[in-house]
Amino acid sequence: MPEIKPDNAGVPYHVPPEPSRLPSFLLAVAVHAALLAFLWIGVSWTAKTPITVEAEVWDMSVQTAAAPELPPEPAPEPEPTPEPEPAPEPTPEPVRTPPPPPPPPVVEEPAPKPAPDIALQREKERKAEEAKKKALAEKRDAEKREREEKLAEQKKKDEAERKQKEKEKELLAKKEADEKKKEAEKEADKKAAALAAAEKKKEADEKKKADQVAAAAEKKKADAAKAKAAAAEDAKLAKLRADELKRMAGAMGSGGSAAKSTGPKSDGGYIAAITAAIKSSTAYPGNTDVSGNPRATFRVEQLPTGEIMSVRLVKSSGVPEFDRAVENGIKKASPLPKKKDGTVERTLDVNFSMRDYD
Repeated sequence: MPEIKPDNAGVPYHVPPEPSRLPSFLLAVAVHAALLAFLWIGVSWTAKTPITVEAEVWDMSVQTAAAPELPPEPAPEPEPTPEPEPAPEPTPEPVRTPPPPPPPPVVEEPAPKPAPDIALQREKERKAEEAKKKALAEKRDAEKREREEKLAEQKKKDEAERKQKEKEKELLAKKEADEKKKEAEKEADKKAAALAAAEKKKEADEKKKADQVAAAAEKKKADAAKAKAAAAEDAKLAKLRADELKRMAGAMGSGGSAAKSTGPKSDGGYIAAITAAIKSSTAYPGNTDVSGNPRATFRVEQLPTGEIMSVRLVKSSGVPEFDRAVENGIKKASPLPKKKDGTVERTLDVNFSMRDYD
């Protein structure tokens, strides 16, 4: 019997998993059944000694492998193949004259059984092919699932992007609408404010115009009243002046009384009061330290009420500024003080020296 050498000599030894014994058992049973069938057929057709068929049965459960880095051990002897049981000797039949023997049947040699190592290798290859096909199918399924997942993920991503774009578009449209609305409201408020300002200005202008008209009317009325009052006052003064002239003319006709009225009076307090009133109303900013103490004399005519009718310079001081200042002071002092009995001197000559204003 040839020595079985492992194909993986030099490779670390790995004990292969023990295959099932069922195939070996079935193979042995099939071989024995075939052997018995051939023997029976041979005995039935001829009385010749049956052809002995010898078969070897291999135990596929044992495979010898060389240990790494050790001298190769001698391959274990294969288990002895059990010899087929000899067919039982046929019971001799009574001798009779046999018919001429038929031609020996053509015994078909059974197809050689594959060697156990070849069967094991084929089984391994089959399993490897199945595993390869299974792995390939699983890989294809995984790739398909991956493609489907990627496609679903891409669809989901595209949908999310679409929704996001729609949302952004809606927000942009809303923002633009809000801005337009605000702009319209702002423009409306601006127009309303301008209209209100124009209306207010119109009302103010109308009120101002009405006030001006009313003021003009009031002024006109006041001016008319003032003119009327002035005319009445002038008429009154004119009447008083006329009466005074008549009185003076009558006095002159009776003799000497006019000179008395302009002459000095015994009431010194009355003259002092008039002089004090005129001095308090006179403002002379010039220099009063002038040699000779210049003196001015004024004749004043007044009504019975003390109101001054006229002022006339009788004698100048020689300083025109002083003369004007005293004249203005006399006019400002109107009405002049009265006597204790309430009467006045209609004509007075008043004298004012420059040093009186030191």
